[in-house]
Amino acid sequence: MNKQIIFKERPVGVPNENTWSLEVSDIPELNNGELLIEHHYVSLDPAMRGWMNDTKSYIHPVAIDDVMRSGSIGKVIKVNNNPNFKVGDCVTGWGGVQQYAITNGDNWYKVDDSLAPMPMYIGTLGMPGMTAYFGILEVGKIKEGDIVLVSGAAGAVGSVVGQIAKIKGCKVIGIAGGKDKCEYLLNELGFDEAIDYKSENIYSALKQKCLKGIDVYFDNVGGKILDAALSKLRMRARVVICGAISQYNNTTKIDGPSNYLSLLVNRASMQGMVVMDYAKDYGKAAHQMAIWMKEGKLKSKEDIYTGIENFKETYERLFNGDKKGKLVLKVKED
Repeated sequence: MNKQIIFKERPVGVPNENTWSLEVSDIPELNNGELLIEHHYVSLDPAMRGWMNDTKSYIHPVAIDDVMRSGSIGKVIKVNNNPNFKVGDCVTGWGGVQQYAITNGDNWYKVDDSLAPMPMYIGTLGMPGMTAYFGILEVGKIKEGDIVLVSGAAGAVGSVVGQIAKIKGCKVIGIAGGKDKCEYLLNELGFDEAIDYKSENIYSALKQKCLKGIDVYFDNVGGKILDAALSKLRMRARVVICGAISQYNNTTKIDGPSNYLSLLVNRASMQGMVVMDYAKDYGKAAHQMAIWMKEGKLKSKEDIYTGIENFKETYERLFNGDKKGKLVLKVKED
């Protein structure tokens, strides 16, 4: 039997008890060329909120009565005449929030879970890590000596962005919520400065900790923090728009930037990035990040919770700030 989180109703604002249902279904027989994957872990990401909206985006919305979309990782436990996979392969793909997935193997990738634990392949060595790598290097175009500001800095993407910027010789200031997260940035990840948006006035803190302004702002949150960051841009600065978690549950119009003329005055640029655009180079990025991790320059943190039945309350941690690093749900039952 397969336990699945089924998307039942498009939320307005924060998802509620009507948004999903936990359902149990039989696992059908495999057709020719298919394989059965037993999921061990699924990835929880802020982008999931956007996928629930029936609006134009970079990817089609999750359909009503479909399994909730998510990245996943697990083991192949059955194969019906597919030469590309064998029983025992560890694979990652878009399997959704369920315990088992059936696929023909397209867009599933084999990984070696003897080299790194499974959750890392849906975290630092997966989509969040790829987002950080290409976002800060290809879009942000950082160079040694740059002053880099990162919002959502204790999260799955922001924490890796800041560390890569430090590896490349930048000064890094992270914005996070709460004393504990700020200490994590400074003491464990090696950020130069941290701003607690919950207890500090963002404009005053930026004035104090970004005296010379910023060359690159990597934005994961949008809203007022984006607006404040725009006020500190240096000449030819780059703003990377990766996400806007502060706006995803809005029931009113998006709170957009009013300081956008700073882009004009400073001849700066603001560019959105979607990690899927860089899919052909994922292998190169993962290889480089694995080297940095082996050298002790890049740390990976996975915040793991257990039980598919606990999906909703675990998902809520994305937005209430009760997590550090990559949020992962273990769905395999012991």
